[in-house]
Amino acid sequence: MALIRWEPVTELNTIQNEMNRLFNTFFDQPQPAGRGGGERRWIPPMDLVEATDHYVVRADLPGVREDDVTVQLEDNVLTIAGQRAPEHHQQEGYYRLERAFGAFSRSLTLPDGIDPDHVQARFDHGVLEVTVPKPEQKKPRQVQIQLSRSDEEPAAIQGTETAEAESEDNESKLAPA
Repeated sequence: MALIRWEPVTELNTIQNEMNRLFNTFFDQPQPAGRGGGERRWIPPMDLVEATDHYVVRADLPGVREDDVTVQLEDNVLTIAGQRAPEHHQQEGYYRLERAFGAFSRSLTLPDGIDPDHVQARFDHGVLEVTVPKPEQKKPRQVQIQLSRSDEEPAAIQGTETAEAESEDNESKLAPA
């Protein structure tokens, strides 16, 4: 008889994978026609990449026409919205339908100062690419400091010293000798 080593971590991973699969199939199933219209919610995947002088947003939109996608930038929020039409029309013979369809909308908050006039978008082979230039960083303002020379004294100080010297001379003249 062969001994088999029991590995509890592997068993826990197996149980976790099965639970994930169970919940994914439960929540990803299309609703029956009586409870929600028969379509799943579709959220296309997106990437946000930061370069030195701009951001690039890429969204995978397979099966979506360019005319069915809108890109909007308002109050530093970039919104990509659109719709993918279903390819089936209640035909018989389908055993399983996993591809989602319908309307979608994704939003990303961008840093303050983005200029909407310089945002560019292109759509190629089902991939939407939006290029957003970074806002210009405010440069610190440098103020020139003017220094006075040490041998020059301000007029107010000179006037005070002269008045003190005069008062000492007057006191010495009044004192009896």
